[in-house]
Amino acid sequence: MRLALGTSLALLAVAGTAHAQSAVTLYGIVDDGFNWTSNSGGHNLYNLSSGVMQASRWGLRGREELGGGLAALFVLENGFDLNNGSLAQKNRGSTQGLMFGRQAYVGLSSAYGTVLLGRQYDSVVDYVGPFESGTQWAGYIGAHPSDLDNLNNAYRVNNAIKFASKSYYGITFGGVYSLGGVAGAVSRNQLWSLGAGYANGPLTLGVGYLNSRNPNVGFFGDNGASTPPAASANFISSPVYSGYASARTYQVVAAGAAYAFGPATLGATYSNIQFKSLGDTVNSGPNPRGYSGNAIFNNVEINFKYQLTPALVLGAAFDYTKGGDVDSATGNNPGAKYYQGALGADYFLSKRTDVYLIGVYQKASGIDSTGTAAVAAINNLTPSTSDRQSTVRVGIRHKF
Repeated sequence: MRLALGTSLALLAVAGTAHAQSAVTLYGIVDDGFNWTSNSGGHNLYNLSSGVMQASRWGLRGREELGGGLAALFVLENGFDLNNGSLAQKNRGSTQGLMFGRQAYVGLSSAYGTVLLGRQYDSVVDYVGPFESGTQWAGYIGAHPSDLDNLNNAYRVNNAIKFASKSYYGITFGGVYSLGGVAGAVSRNQLWSLGAGYANGPLTLGVGYLNSRNPNVGFFGDNGASTPPAASANFISSPVYSGYASARTYQVVAAGAAYAFGPATLGATYSNIQFKSLGDTVNSGPNPRGYSGNAIFNNVEINFKYQLTPALVLGAAFDYTKGGDVDSATGNNPGAKYYQGALGADYFLSKRTDVYLIGVYQKASGIDSTGTAAVAAINNLTPSTSDRQSTVRVGIRHKF
């Protein structure tokens, strides 16, 4: 009897210890506000929208200590629209919503780094994205035109294997590889990405590289179904680069830097975006204008942030995007240019709740990917019918 009782108490103690070493956290963000947009498809638009400063979401984050510095962890993160309750992320070209469309992964962490499996962010997002004003204080409307370099994380990576290192004297690095999932064609729809960062006092740096094969399907098309979608459909809606759906490869090389001096921070990003080997209508996407060769964009952003008081942050940014020449069936397309400015103010009512004001103006010139006069296309808004577009957002955000 005493032996049985002692054994039971020992088992309870072990169970209690194991429970103490495990934790699951519920977290989230709710973000909503009022917007005014000039020339939204030809008309002024007044509306409420969810998740501009940060996407509205809820998630579960878990970690279990396994001993010897090894830990198991997972994240399941759902995105939603606060104004109608719908799922925010959907399979491209479908109305089907994704339950955990923001992130969904499981993995192991050790003294050397972390390995994760599932739906995740690429290395350009991880290491360079934080330097963009849109990620800091300008929201997704402050991202580069139609987020063509994905610094604002418009597109996520399915079927991904990710490694992220620990910090070594301020240096971190990592990489992502995504399996295309096409039998007999290992490289089709695959994606790989590398990145590194450095932080030392007031100086932070980041670099990233992204390479996606058959991007219209595997990356912009989200490859969300068990069977990749057909290349006959165009999953890119923005006129900035929708004409380049037939690219065999989408490539981004990006770098970012920031330096803080007192309450002020000066930052910059550079990205080179290439839609390579245009004309792959069999595996990649449609090509109605008969493009060939490569379509190349260069983007530069300079931003400034000032902590005016402990509760009030002010921001300003200017972004310039230049598209290069592209050969088409009807001649040479000289490309488009986009000029964008953003101003913002963020006031914190508490550690969890803030109210904010953002204004963005964009002007376009030249010929865009559709072969017509370029129109302004502020990220995630209906493109303008002219070369100019403005938007103003007043919002509130609460974190839990």
